[in-house]
This record gives sequence, structure tokens and C-alpha cells, in this order.
Amino acid sequence: MTSVYEGIRLEFQGHAAIATLDNPPAHTWTAQSLAALTRLVRDLNTNDEVYSLVITGQGEKFFSAGAELKLFAEGDKAVAREMARRFGEAFEALAGFRGVSIAAINGYAMGGGLECALACDLRIADEHAVMALPEAAVGLLPCAGGTQWLSWLVGEGWAKRMILCGERVDAATALRIGLVEELTPRGGALARALALAQGVARQSPGSVAACKRLIHGARSQSPMAQLVAEREAFVDLFDTQDQREGVTAFLAKRAPVWRNA
Repeated sequence: MTSVYEGIRLEFQGHAAIATLDNPPAHTWTAQSLAALTRLVRDLNTNDEVYSLVITGQGEKFFSAGAELKLFAEGDKAVAREMARRFGEAFEALAGFRGVSIAAINGYAMGGGLECALACDLRIADEHAVMALPEAAVGLLPCAGGTQWLSWLVGEGWAKRMILCGERVDAATALRIGLVEELTPRGGALARALALAQGVARQSPGSVAACKRLIHGARSQSPMAQLVAEREAFVDLFDTQDQREGVTAFLAKRAPVWRNA
């Protein structure tokens, strides 16, 4: 894959894609980098060799500080609408990535930076990381899923503390409230995220994609509807080569060779 994604460095390690946010000094999002993320995820969705996506920030200080506030200094609603659309497209594409997405939060994750991490399936944070959704302090609000995904992860009370009261949370607090799944020593989040990605590579890609859809469906569908969908998805997997390979490999006591088909 030779595409260039503005503000993002893309590399591969096994079946994992690593997207490094690289717009110094704070890896803020621009219209161009948001469009690049949308395109990057769409490209990865067509690459059968990619099972997981790890997102991190360059260096040890910032994961991402969110949007560049200078864009909104003149109060231009057209600019606001365009940026809100770009944020929505990018992070909704990320949330819908067919594989497993993991945010390796290596420093400050503020505003749209935290919303990027919230759009991922899992979040690993360095012990010095700080997370916040401070938009209301400058007369704005989180427009890229923050009010929804944060509430889903940590509950209404903590979402209100962070959004309505402007409370920043350190990494230890983030772990305690369920905002992140694991902490690592400084500089360790990326390695741990890649270790999780190796675990993903041992799973059937088709099974992972189906399970992810069902888990996400629990946010908006009734349990009874999802139980029916779960059974149907189980039967649908019997149309795949990987289902036969998985069972055959288990019975033969060997590692499966997935074909993502």
C-alpha cells in the first residue's frame, strides 16, 4: 500500500497496521488529516492481510490534542460544519473498521484526540497520559462522538464530570473508571497494543468482524433482537473457508492458517 495519508504515518507489522499521528507539535487534526484517516480506514478494510489497526502519536508527549482552535476563532459556521462533518466521517469510519482497533495513548489525548481513542475498540495508556474533553471551556462541545462513546464506556456520571465540569483524568483514574483497559510504563503502550494485535491475528478475521458487529449492536438493539442476530451470524460463518479451517486445525492439533475468506 503506497498511499500517502497527510498527518499520519502508516506502517505494517505482521497483520497489524500502525497509524502514527504526526502533525507536530501536538498532532492536532486538520480537515486534510481527518480525510486521510477516513481514506486510510477504507483502504485497510479492503486489505485482507490486515486484521488490526493500532493508532498512536509520535513521541511521548501527545497522542493528539484534538482540533486546532485557530480554525474556529472567527466564528465561521461553514468552517464549523465542514470540520464537524470531517470529524464524524473519520471517527465513524474508525469505529466501523472491520478488524480490531487499538489506541496506544502515549500522552495527552484531548478533545478530538480522546474522541479518536474512544472510536477505537480498545485503549492502552502510558502511565503519564492525561485525557479530557475540554470543549465547553471554549464555548464548544465534543462533536466527534465524545458525548456518546464516553457515556457508553464510563457511564453518565463520569461523562458529565469530564464534559460538563471540564475534569481531566490521569491514566490511573482512566483505568479505574473504564476509560482505558490497561496501563503501561512510559513508552510501553504501543508495544502492549501490538501484543494485543498479535492475539487478534490468532483469531479468525471473519469471526472477529461478526463478533464486533454484534457487540456494537448491543448499544442500540434489544437483547432479544441481538440474540437472534447472534444465532444467524453463527450459521453464516459456515459459508466461510475459515470456519472449516479453524475446526480442522483444532482437531489436527495445529495452528490455523486464516485466509480471511
